[in-house]
Amino acid sequence: MFLNPYRLLLNLLPDPALQVGKVITITGGVAAIQLPGGGMASARGDAAPNDWVFFRDGRIEGKAPTLPVEVIEV
Repeated sequence: MFLNPYRLLLNLLPDPALQVGKVITITGGVAAIQLPGGGMASARGDAAPNDWVFFRDGRIEGKAPTLPVEVIEV
């Protein structure tokens, strides 16, 4: 059995976190997303301005429900 050291190292890293945010603008297929804490991120995918979306690792994964957001600092 051959063990690839690079693959073993990658398996130690966690998956990117699923985040939620509000789409502010879309330019060239890239959405500018405002995070609940006030930060900004960008991601590719299908969305419209003012949509709440789930995104991970630069990709929009789907629409999020429009619910009140509570920010808890850790």
